[in-house]
Amino acid sequence: MNPISLPTIPTPLTWVVRPEMWRLDNEALLIQAGPTTDLFVDPRGEYTKDNAPRLTFTSPDDVYTVQARVKVDFQSDYDAGAFILYANERHWAKFAFEFSPQKQPTIVSVVTHDVSDDCNALTIAGHEVYLRVAKLGQAYAFHASVDGRVWHLIRYFSSNNLENATVNFSAQSPMGEGCTAVFSEIGYTAEALTDIRNGT
Repeated sequence: MNPISLPTIPTPLTWVVRPEMWRLDNEALLIQAGPTTDLFVDPRGEYTKDNAPRLTFTSPDDVYTVQARVKVDFQSDYDAGAFILYANERHWAKFAFEFSPQKQPTIVSVVTHDVSDDCNALTIAGHEVYLRVAKLGQAYAFHASVDGRVWHLIRYFSSNNLENATVNFSAQSPMGEGCTAVFSEIGYTAEALTDIRNGT
């Protein structure tokens, strides 16, 4: 498949795992994940899945931020739209806008070094939120925002084993029949954050 270009992303993107359907419309990226799609390595060894669709690019910069407004058509538990930092099947991180078992749209982060460390954070009113991934040389930070201006730190972690991770746009539907996520207002900068805690 030919590489895909997004005006705000510095390098071409390619599908590593193909979705059920995708569309690029006015710089908004729609990804439709199929049934029982997920990326997770259960800490107890009871469940491993690596079939969520991923549209990937490699950043040319050691310091960068990438962000998007993420809208998800939640239907089933754990439906999500997400950014994924992917080094290999045992070393990756996921920053997701996910539908919880309590039927609440929730900000979720997962950092995987052999097994997944799964953490739920904010609940969000509505089906849209802004997500941002920041590469800080030897570390990463995940931030979320309801308006794209005021950012909340969700996770700050080492880039150990993730130094050369690709950046991926993804959707998933682990328990359902499919899920659609739309990424709009996609932005990329090669600038460092000045304050990790407040996201500026």
